[in-house]
Amino acid sequence: MRFAKAHACGNDFLIVEGPANPELAKKLCDRHTGIGADGVEFLEGSTIRLVNADGSIAEISGNGTRCVAARIAHIRNASPGEVITLQTDAGPRACRIVSAEGARFQIAAGMGVPGVHPAQVTLADRTVVYGIQVSTGNPHFVIVVNDENFRAHNRSWGELGRELCAHRQFPHQTNVEFVHLTSADQINIRIYERGVGPTASSGTGTCACAAAAIAHCGGRSPLTVHAPGGAQRVEWNGPGTEMILTGPAELIASGEVLLG
Repeated sequence: MRFAKAHACGNDFLIVEGPANPELAKKLCDRHTGIGADGVEFLEGSTIRLVNADGSIAEISGNGTRCVAARIAHIRNASPGEVITLQTDAGPRACRIVSAEGARFQIAAGMGVPGVHPAQVTLADRTVVYGIQVSTGNPHFVIVVNDENFRAHNRSWGELGRELCAHRQFPHQTNVEFVHLTSADQINIRIYERGVGPTASSGTGTCACAAAAIAHCGGRSPLTVHAPGGAQRVEWNGPGTEMILTGPAELIASGEVLLG
């Protein structure tokens, strides 16, 4: 079976043509017995469907969408300014090629109109966690922290993220992000991704954090969002308007995988 592999700020994906197959995705994403990735983007025509490394199906990945757009742009030898529109489970996403240098691309992707509202979650030990619930086509719970190490409620961000991700308040689980504001137009984030765990980057997570910062914490657009895997830029004019996410996508490899 043919595949391609790409990453966006360290968030890596396999791209496979054909219908979504959760069991196949789990095998391919295993980093010891498979190829290794955070998820598989299954591509049929201009439609993509994302399956996470654990076999769960996600509505959309901002980084994964850009990776697929980069793959298509590379095949087409697309020039800056060209737009590749992909159909996702969260709706169509238009990806504009900003720059192209070999296998490396900068892509500005329309990410839809986010929904943003404050929320709170009560943990098993009755700790109340206040956050901001954001929908970017998939669910997010964003916590703003003052700690540079992203600790909150006497827990590490990874520990708290794991508990919140699977909390009963989120029957289909949720992505969890932690935001530390460094200035009005710069934030640092950490990501606990549904179906994956801690990740170096997330496109929709980046958008969710930016929406929370702009709507409720004095952030301003364009906002640069720094994750462990690198920085991305979010432009957003506020409620009722579409977000634009600009960031890199790089093709790593293509080849054949032997399915036993």
